[in-house]
Amino acid sequence: MPFLGSHVSIAGGMNLAIDRGRELGCDAIQVFTKNASQWKGKALDPEDVKLFKEKAKAGPWPAMSHGSYLINCGTPDETMYTRSVAGLKDEVGRCETLGIPYFVFHPGGHMGSGPQAGIKRVAGAIDAALTEFSRGKTIACIEIMAGAGTLLGRSFEELASIRDLVPDKARVGVCFDTCHAFAGGIDFSTEESYTAMWDRFDEVVGLEILKCFQFNDSKFEFGAKKDRHEHIGKGFLGLEAFRLLVNDPRFAKFPMILETDPEDDELTGWKKDLKTLRGLVGKTEPIKPKKKGQQRIA
Repeated sequence: MPFLGSHVSIAGGMNLAIDRGRELGCDAIQVFTKNASQWKGKALDPEDVKLFKEKAKAGPWPAMSHGSYLINCGTPDETMYTRSVAGLKDEVGRCETLGIPYFVFHPGGHMGSGPQAGIKRVAGAIDAALTEFSRGKTIACIEIMAGAGTLLGRSFEELASIRDLVPDKARVGVCFDTCHAFAGGIDFSTEESYTAMWDRFDEVVGLEILKCFQFNDSKFEFGAKKDRHEHIGKGFLGLEAFRLLVNDPRFAKFPMILETDPEDDELTGWKKDLKTLRGLVGKTEPIKPKKKGQQRIA
């Protein structure tokens, strides 16, 4: 069985995220370790950390942490870059304190300075954060992006190039966001394209570098370069891609985390999506697209 779960709130304390994950029936969770819309975060409370670790022993686990949306490690602006590097260090440190194995972050945009210059800056920021915690265990996972504007991480080649420039490669991984990849022009919506994609990923990046997934369908068609999440099976990616993922033995122990719309205080959206995903486990027959344009590659 894959480790299915969702992003959960840390309101009231980090330890409550574990409780919320259990209530949802998650096998794994994703959290923010601070307010994702602010640079400065409240210091972690030692008692909260202790409770978080104690509760984590009974699951859901493993946990992923998602980095702040303010961080842009590809920017040529020195002030912004300095703040982003400091933010990356802070968040990696929080993960180390909490024992969270995977820190997932958006690499950022090169802002017109060019992909190669941006890639060097992102790699430098990762190196600075990992060096700050040289004996740490948290793996910094670069999230694949949809490719709008100057955003980096839009291709397997860019992901590999960033990692190649970081000295401590053992602590650098990749997070595969299904919506981002599909919207960015990477097809895996049929068995044939799914197989071809992972063969290519293995050749360019290495399957051993992949550490975790973010599960989202896409509100827009293939290659639209728009990061807009849809409920599982309701978007243009479709159910077949998720059927293939949850039944792939190579990813049986990987956290697969929903970032779809919870819809309401009862988290109805996440509950429906988890039920949909679990209903795909064990299915061997290909699923035909139901939405017009679904799995139709431009």
